[in-house]
Amino acid sequence: MLARGISSRASHPRAQQQDQQNPPQQPPQQQPAPNQTAPPPQPPSQQAPPEQTPPPPVHIGPVVVIDPGHGGTDTGARGTNLVEKDVVLQVAKILRAELERMGYRVVMTRNDDSNPSYEDRAALANAYRDAIFVSLHVSSTGVTGDTRAYFYQFPVPFQAADASLSSEPAKQSFRAAIPWEEAQRPFSDQSRRLANLVQIELAHRFPQSPNAPTPAAVRNLRSVAAPAAAVEISSVSVSDPIALTSLSGLLAASVARGIAAFRPATPPTPPVTSQP
Repeated sequence: MLARGISSRASHPRAQQQDQQNPPQQPPQQQPAPNQTAPPPQPPSQQAPPEQTPPPPVHIGPVVVIDPGHGGTDTGARGTNLVEKDVVLQVAKILRAELERMGYRVVMTRNDDSNPSYEDRAALANAYRDAIFVSLHVSSTGVTGDTRAYFYQFPVPFQAADASLSSEPAKQSFRAAIPWEEAQRPFSDQSRRLANLVQIELAHRFPQSPNAPTPAAVRNLRSVAAPAAAVEISSVSVSDPIALTSLSGLLAASVARGIAAFRPATPPTPPVTSQP
Protein backbone atom coordinates (compact mmCIF):
# COMPACT_ATOMS: atom_id res chain seq x y z
CA MET A 1 0.00 0.00 0.00
CA LEU A 2 2.72 2.57 0.93
CA ALA A 3 4.78 1.80 -2.13
CA ARG A 4 1.86 2.25 -4.53
CA GLY A 5 0.80 5.60 -3.02
CA ILE A 6 4.32 7.06 -3.47
CA SER A 7 4.49 5.82 -7.06
CA SER A 8 1.07 7.24 -8.14
CA ARG A 9 1.79 10.71 -6.71
CA ALA A 10 5.17 10.95 -8.36
CA SER A 11 3.60 10.20 -11.76
CA HIS A 12 0.72 12.72 -11.43
CA PRO A 13 1.53 16.03 -13.25
CA ARG A 14 -0.38 18.23 -10.80
CA ALA A 15 1.34 16.78 -7.89
CA GLN A 16 4.70 17.47 -9.46
CA GLN A 17 3.67 21.12 -10.06
CA GLN A 18 2.69 21.56 -6.38
CA ASP A 19 5.93 20.06 -5.25
CA GLN A 20 7.88 22.55 -7.39
CA GLN A 21 5.89 25.53 -6.06
CA ASN A 22 6.16 24.43 -2.42
CA PRO A 23 9.61 22.91 -1.95
CA PRO A 24 10.24 21.23 1.43
CA GLN A 25 11.39 23.67 4.08
CA GLN A 26 14.89 23.23 5.55
CA PRO A 27 15.21 23.43 9.36
CA PRO A 28 16.45 26.90 10.41
CA GLN A 29 20.09 27.11 11.46
CA GLN A 30 20.57 27.78 15.16
CA GLN A 31 22.10 31.24 15.73
CA PRO A 32 24.00 32.11 18.88
CA ALA A 33 22.18 34.26 21.41
CA PRO A 34 23.00 37.98 21.10
CA ASN A 35 24.51 38.18 24.59
CA GLN A 36 26.54 35.01 24.27
CA THR A 37 30.04 35.10 22.88
CA ALA A 38 32.16 32.18 21.97
CA PRO A 39 34.53 31.22 24.78
CA PRO A 40 38.07 32.37 24.17
CA PRO A 41 40.52 29.68 23.19
CA GLN A 42 42.21 28.14 26.21
CA PRO A 43 46.01 28.24 26.26
CA PRO A 44 47.74 24.91 26.64
CA SER A 45 48.15 23.88 30.24
CA GLN A 46 51.46 25.04 31.68
CA GLN A 47 53.04 23.03 34.47
CA ALA A 48 54.75 24.91 37.26
CA PRO A 49 58.52 24.64 36.96
CA PRO A 50 60.00 22.18 39.44
CA GLU A 51 61.35 23.71 42.63
CA GLN A 52 65.09 24.19 42.50
CA THR A 53 66.93 22.92 45.54
CA PRO A 54 69.58 25.32 46.84
CA PRO A 55 73.14 24.22 46.19
CA PRO A 56 74.88 22.54 49.12
CA PRO A 57 77.29 24.70 51.11
CA VAL A 58 80.88 24.72 49.90
CA HIS A 59 83.12 23.11 52.50
CA ILE A 60 86.56 24.64 52.38
CA GLY A 61 87.64 24.32 55.99
CA PRO A 62 88.63 21.34 58.15
CA VAL A 63 86.15 18.80 59.48
CA VAL A 64 84.54 19.72 62.79
CA VAL A 65 83.15 16.78 64.78
CA ILE A 66 80.44 17.90 67.20
CA ASP A 67 79.76 15.53 70.06
CA PRO A 68 76.45 16.08 71.91
CA GLY A 69 77.11 14.29 75.18
CA HIS A 70 75.06 11.39 76.53
CA GLY A 71 71.87 10.23 74.76
CA GLY A 72 69.49 7.30 74.92
CA THR A 73 69.15 5.87 78.40
CA ASP A 74 72.06 8.04 79.53
CA THR A 75 70.25 11.32 80.13
CA GLY A 76 73.21 13.12 81.68
CA ALA A 77 72.42 15.78 84.26
CA ARG A 78 68.73 16.01 85.17
CA GLY A 79 66.82 19.06 86.32
CA THR A 80 63.20 19.67 87.17
CA ASN A 81 62.21 20.43 83.57
CA LEU A 82 65.36 19.69 81.53
CA VAL A 83 67.75 16.85 80.84
CA GLU A 84 71.27 17.34 79.56
CA LYS A 85 71.03 15.06 76.52
CA ASP A 86 68.21 17.15 74.98
CA VAL A 87 69.81 20.54 75.60
CA VAL A 88 73.18 19.59 74.09
CA LEU A 89 71.54 18.11 71.00
CA GLN A 90 69.71 21.39 70.45
CA VAL A 91 72.94 23.37 70.81
CA ALA A 92 74.78 20.94 68.51
CA LYS A 93 72.29 21.43 65.67
CA ILE A 94 72.55 25.22 65.94
CA LEU A 95 76.35 24.99 66.05
CA ARG A 96 76.38 22.74 63.01
CA ALA A 97 74.34 25.23 60.97
CA GLU A 98 76.62 28.09 62.05
CA LEU A 99 79.81 26.23 61.16
CA GLU A 100 78.47 25.08 57.80
CA ARG A 101 77.52 28.65 57.01
CA MET A 102 81.14 29.62 57.71
CA GLY A 103 82.43 26.94 55.32
CA TYR A 104 83.33 24.03 57.62
CA ARG A 105 82.36 20.45 57.00
CA VAL A 106 80.52 19.22 60.09
CA VAL A 107 79.97 15.69 61.37
CA MET A 108 77.94 14.86 64.49
CA THR A 109 78.51 11.84 66.70
CA ARG A 110 74.74 11.60 67.11
CA ASN A 111 71.79 13.28 65.41
CA ASP A 112 69.06 11.74 67.53
CA ASP A 113 68.45 10.24 70.96
CA SER A 114 71.10 7.55 70.55
CA ASN A 115 74.10 6.95 72.77
CA PRO A 116 77.29 5.96 70.92
CA SER A 117 80.07 4.61 73.07
CA TYR A 118 83.12 6.72 73.90
CA GLU A 119 85.10 4.57 71.48
CA ASP A 120 82.61 5.07 68.66
CA ARG A 121 82.61 8.83 69.15
CA ALA A 122 86.40 8.96 69.12
CA ALA A 123 86.65 6.59 66.15
CA LEU A 124 84.43 8.89 64.11
CA ALA A 125 86.80 11.81 64.71
CA ASN A 126 89.90 9.69 64.18
CA ALA A 127 88.64 8.60 60.77
CA TYR A 128 89.34 12.08 59.38
CA ARG A 129 92.80 13.29 58.53
CA ASP A 130 92.19 16.90 59.60
CA ALA A 131 89.55 17.22 62.31
CA ILE A 132 88.57 19.34 65.29
CA PHE A 133 86.54 17.71 68.05
CA VAL A 134 84.13 19.58 70.35
CA SER A 135 82.04 17.82 73.00
CA LEU A 136 79.00 19.63 74.46
CA HIS A 137 77.69 19.27 78.02
CA VAL A 138 75.40 20.91 80.60
CA SER A 139 76.25 21.00 84.31
CA SER A 140 73.86 19.92 87.04
CA THR A 141 74.49 23.01 89.19
CA GLY A 142 75.93 26.48 88.88
CA VAL A 143 74.97 30.00 87.92
CA THR A 144 72.93 30.18 84.73
CA GLY A 145 75.19 31.18 81.87
CA ASP A 146 78.45 30.13 83.52
CA THR A 147 80.19 28.46 80.56
CA ARG A 148 83.52 26.66 80.60
CA ALA A 149 85.85 25.11 78.03
CA TYR A 150 87.95 22.06 79.00
CA PHE A 151 90.99 20.34 77.56
CA TYR A 152 92.14 16.86 78.57
CA GLN A 153 94.73 16.54 81.33
CA PHE A 154 96.42 13.17 81.76
CA PRO A 155 97.10 12.15 85.36
CA VAL A 156 100.58 10.69 84.68
CA PRO A 157 103.13 11.29 81.92
CA PHE A 158 103.31 8.76 79.12
CA GLN A 159 106.58 7.28 77.83
CA ALA A 160 106.52 6.10 74.22
CA ALA A 161 108.02 2.70 73.51
CA ASP A 162 110.29 4.25 70.90
CA ALA A 163 111.66 7.73 71.59
CA SER A 164 112.22 8.29 67.86
CA LEU A 165 108.45 8.38 67.36
CA SER A 166 108.25 11.70 69.18
CA SER A 167 109.50 13.56 66.12
CA GLU A 168 106.92 12.02 63.78
CA PRO A 169 103.56 13.63 63.05
CA ALA A 170 101.07 13.13 65.82
CA LYS A 171 98.70 11.12 63.65
CA GLN A 172 101.43 8.63 62.78
CA SER A 173 102.55 8.38 66.40
CA PHE A 174 99.00 7.60 67.46
CA ARG A 175 98.63 4.82 64.94
CA ALA A 176 102.09 3.40 65.52
CA ALA A 177 102.64 3.24 69.25
CA ILE A 178 100.15 5.22 71.36
CA PRO A 179 97.41 3.16 73.05
CA TRP A 180 93.78 4.03 72.41
CA GLU A 181 93.36 5.56 75.86
CA GLU A 182 96.38 7.82 75.20
CA ALA A 183 95.30 9.09 71.76
CA GLN A 184 94.79 12.66 72.92
CA ARG A 185 98.26 13.04 74.40
CA PRO A 186 100.13 14.16 71.23
CA PHE A 187 97.48 16.86 70.71
CA SER A 188 97.60 18.28 74.24
CA ASP A 189 99.12 21.61 73.24
CA GLN A 190 96.74 22.08 70.31
CA SER A 191 93.77 21.14 72.47
CA ARG A 192 94.80 23.61 75.16
CA ARG A 193 95.04 26.35 72.55
CA LEU A 194 91.62 25.42 71.09
CA ALA A 195 90.00 25.45 74.52
CA ASN A 196 91.65 28.78 75.33
CA LEU A 197 90.32 30.46 72.17
CA VAL A 198 86.84 29.08 72.79
CA GLN A 199 86.97 30.24 76.42
CA ILE A 200 87.90 33.78 75.33
CA GLU A 201 84.76 33.91 73.19
CA LEU A 202 82.62 32.44 75.99
CA ALA A 203 83.89 34.93 78.54
CA HIS A 204 83.17 37.76 76.11
CA ARG A 205 79.49 36.79 75.81
CA PHE A 206 78.86 35.16 79.20
CA PRO A 207 80.20 37.45 81.97
CA GLN A 208 79.82 34.70 84.59
CA SER A 209 82.42 32.58 82.81
CA PRO A 210 86.13 32.36 83.68
CA ASN A 211 88.80 33.82 81.42
CA ALA A 212 90.88 30.67 81.06
CA PRO A 213 89.99 27.07 80.13
CA THR A 214 89.98 24.26 82.68
CA PRO A 215 92.19 21.15 82.51
CA ALA A 216 90.22 18.00 83.38
CA ALA A 217 90.06 14.29 82.58
CA VAL A 218 86.97 14.54 80.35
CA ARG A 219 86.33 11.01 79.15
CA ASN A 220 84.90 12.11 75.79
CA LEU A 221 88.27 13.63 74.84
CA ARG A 222 90.75 10.98 75.94
CA SER A 223 90.75 8.75 72.83
CA VAL A 224 90.44 11.51 70.20
CA ALA A 225 93.50 11.84 67.97
CA ALA A 226 92.81 15.46 67.06
CA PRO A 227 92.60 18.87 68.74
CA ALA A 228 89.70 18.44 71.14
CA ALA A 229 87.82 20.49 73.71
CA ALA A 230 84.69 20.13 75.80
CA VAL A 231 82.23 22.95 76.52
CA GLU A 232 79.85 22.94 79.48
CA ILE A 233 77.15 25.47 80.31
CA SER A 234 75.23 25.86 83.59
CA SER A 235 72.76 24.45 84.38
CA VAL A 236 69.80 22.05 84.07
CA SER A 237 68.65 22.97 87.58
CA VAL A 238 67.07 26.26 86.42
CA SER A 239 63.38 26.59 87.29
CA ASP A 240 62.53 28.16 83.93
CA PRO A 241 63.81 26.06 80.98
CA ILE A 242 63.77 29.08 78.66
CA ALA A 243 66.40 30.76 80.83
CA LEU A 244 68.85 28.09 79.64
CA THR A 245 67.59 27.07 76.19
CA SER A 246 67.45 30.70 75.07
CA LEU A 247 71.25 30.78 75.39
CA SER A 248 71.71 28.04 72.77
CA GLY A 249 72.28 30.43 69.87
CA LEU A 250 74.74 32.57 71.81
CA LEU A 251 76.63 29.50 73.00
CA ALA A 252 76.85 28.07 69.48
CA ALA A 253 78.08 31.37 68.05
CA SER A 254 80.79 31.62 70.73
CA VAL A 255 82.07 28.09 70.08
CA ALA A 256 82.04 28.67 66.31
CA ARG A 257 84.09 31.86 66.65
CA GLY A 258 86.58 30.08 68.88
CA ILE A 259 86.99 27.32 66.29
CA ALA A 260 87.43 29.92 63.54
CA ALA A 261 90.15 31.62 65.59
CA PHE A 262 91.90 28.27 66.06
CA ARG A 263 91.70 27.24 62.41
CA PRO A 264 89.94 29.53 59.93
CA ALA A 265 87.65 27.96 57.36
CA THR A 266 89.30 30.04 54.63
CA PRO A 267 93.10 29.95 54.55
CA PRO A 268 94.63 33.42 54.75
CA THR A 269 95.51 34.91 51.38
CA PRO A 270 99.26 35.48 51.03
CA PRO A 271 100.23 39.11 50.56
CA VAL A 272 100.84 40.25 47.02
CA THR A 273 104.35 41.59 46.55
CA SER A 274 105.04 44.11 43.84
CA GLN A 275 107.54 43.11 41.22
CA PRO A 276 110.60 45.37 40.84
